[in-house]
Amino acid sequence: MFESTYNFTITMATVFFLIGFITLGMSIFILTKQAMGKNLQTIAEQTTKLAGKGITENISGLVGNASSLINALDDLARSNTGIGIFLVFLSLVLIGAAYFLVQQINFPLP
Repeated sequence: MFESTYNFTITMATVFFLIGFITLGMSIFILTKQAMGKNLQTIAEQTTKLAGKGITENISGLVGNASSLINALDDLARSNTGIGIFLVFLSLVLIGAAYFLVQQINFPLP
């Protein structure tokens, strides 16, 4: 399949770079979607209003459920941000590995 280690190394560096670039794009998309996402903020505001109404009308079950919904939304936001940051670091490692592989190549002279 590969005639020499030169071809293999170039192929590996290219694959690492492309996967790293795609991963970086995905992480940027995840982080911007998280920052721009108004849905979580709207749900949190409505849940807070619902909890306030439950407190004024002494409906303890409603307050407990609203509290657990707010906690679940907070966990969701944290996990999405964590995934995005992990993907940024992973993409930097892959691009760095591609750079390292290219630096190790002894390019054949024509």
